[in-house]
Amino acid sequence: MERRNVVVIADEAHRSQYGFEVRVDAQGQISYGLAQNVRDALPGATFVGFTGTPIELADKSTRAVFGEYIDVYDVQRAVEDGATVPIYYESRLAKIELKEEEKPRLDEDFEEVTEAEEVATKEKLKGKWAQLEALVGTPKRLALVARDLVEHFERRLEVMEGKGMVVCMSRRICADLYNEITRLRPQWHSDKDDEGVVKVVMTGSASDPLEWQPHIRNKAKREELAARFRDPASPFRMVIVRDMWLTGFDVPSRHTMYLDKPMKGHGLMQAIARVNRVFRDKPGGLVVDYLGLANNLREALAVYTESGGEGTPTVNQEQALAVMQEKLAVCRGIFHGFDYSDFLGGSPVDRVRLLAPAQDHVLGQRGGKERFLKSSLELAKAYALAVPHEEALAVREEVVFFQTVRAALAKDTGGRGPGEAREDLHQAIRQLVDQAIAPAGVIDIFAAAGLQKPDISILSEGFLAEVRELRHKNLAVELLQRLLNDEIKLRSRKNLLESHRFSEKLQLALVKYQNRAIETAQVIEELIALAREMREARDRGHKLGLSEEELAFYDALETNDSAVQVLGDDTLRAIARELADTVRNNATIDWAVREQVRAHLRGLVKRLLRRYGYPPDKQERASQVVLEQAERLSQEWAA
Repeated sequence: MERRNVVVIADEAHRSQYGFEVRVDAQGQISYGLAQNVRDALPGATFVGFTGTPIELADKSTRAVFGEYIDVYDVQRAVEDGATVPIYYESRLAKIELKEEEKPRLDEDFEEVTEAEEVATKEKLKGKWAQLEALVGTPKRLALVARDLVEHFERRLEVMEGKGMVVCMSRRICADLYNEITRLRPQWHSDKDDEGVVKVVMTGSASDPLEWQPHIRNKAKREELAARFRDPASPFRMVIVRDMWLTGFDVPSRHTMYLDKPMKGHGLMQAIARVNRVFRDKPGGLVVDYLGLANNLREALAVYTESGGEGTPTVNQEQALAVMQEKLAVCRGIFHGFDYSDFLGGSPVDRVRLLAPAQDHVLGQRGGKERFLKSSLELAKAYALAVPHEEALAVREEVVFFQTVRAALAKDTGGRGPGEAREDLHQAIRQLVDQAIAPAGVIDIFAAAGLQKPDISILSEGFLAEVRELRHKNLAVELLQRLLNDEIKLRSRKNLLESHRFSEKLQLALVKYQNRAIETAQVIEELIALAREMREARDRGHKLGLSEEELAFYDALETNDSAVQVLGDDTLRAIARELADTVRNNATIDWAVREQVRAHLRGLVKRLLRRYGYPPDKQERASQVVLEQAERLSQEWAA
């Protein structure tokens, strides 16, 4: 076809796109590669390729096939945009302490085997590959790798829930490594596909050795395993592969990849990109190298940067450690002068007892809470990336202290039971705190302050008296602020104007406190007075003979002083009751977003106000306030 307005787009522009070679079979028949056939069929077409890993080899070049780059979306932009998370690199080769002559000797030809798996190439290099495979797969080495890998992964799971992948160079090594891992952790094994922590995923046939057969599955079984591995809640945490699931298989919760296979070029780049997917609060992915692939990674990076990319595909884990130490120093600075040695190595009871004075120390500093919440969260992220580096593990108890205080300070009691954690607390914080405080139960800010959990909907006089006598005054202010905020949020669902009024009073008192315009004891008295006012306001509806909903509409009408003078309380109460009935009878689940329904309800409200003689010049404003109030109640009424 000679048309020139044809565009051919190739996603993952590799493998078949380099097929320009001429093939001659045994019968002398000539054939060409797919790329050549497509170009012969569409000589006038424009070819566009998308790839995350361009190839620059003598016989395989992305730019030679598709031309120069139109646009480069690089690692730096992807991380800045939040499209991916950074990848960190850690070499564990030295950790297994093999003799120098036992360390694998990489050969550049091996990449062809791992990349294309072409029969001819495999046969050509079978001798070299077999030698390396035998060296990498010795029982002694696999035992060392398995022990190091298990301990490393368990440390990772302590601070970050998720998945890990192990890449081996042969199916034999996959099976043998599985045996070594399950010998160390028998509870990780299961004969059933829907159970077990670790699995091997590989292809095979009935002619393969008997000991491999438990790991050989048909396509349907492999897809079932893939679904389990993708599920963040599944106990299937670690998969061992040779070449499966290395491309086109996204598991966002996968945060660690262990490489024990010779790889380089775009194959290596594609493999390490398996851990850069965004998932919840995952701060980054980690690539652990057991074969010394750093030089191959640098070569792959050279191609990447020559292509116009910025940022590095992987960051040395030492940099994560440096960030962790920086954030640790900031948190230590905030706690300067505060002795938290009883927390380090102390009993759970000692740790919980230290929470109240620790929070009081932070709250006593100007802007202390905001600075500490930010710095401690950054510390938790950096710590999660640095683990299991020895220097990170050495300060674990100190990090636990800071995250425990953070969890208590960041607690949001509104709408939750005592001690229930906020949804957005960082995973590292949750896991560290859970392990540190588990014997003493869940952290509860009230228990830490020495108080019984109050009924926050009442703010009883007895509880307010307890708060006034608290030893840690800054913590008392924090407690009162949270309780009052909870009460205001609760009221905002029913009474818009009342919640606005109380919110303004609360913020005014807190601003004076934060600016140190009044003493801590004074702000406690102001907050207690506000709590009493809020409690008394709850009884106002009973005195007026109105329900909570009717009182909300009464307040909306009462904001107009002239209406009170002209109509009086009795008429306003009658209007409020009828307004509540009108809105209740006309509210639908989606009325707040359907202008036609809103307009109808607005008309009903205005007619009702006119019928009762509500001052005409105030009707528009009253109608608007009534509709705003109705939005707060509509979902409940329409349900």
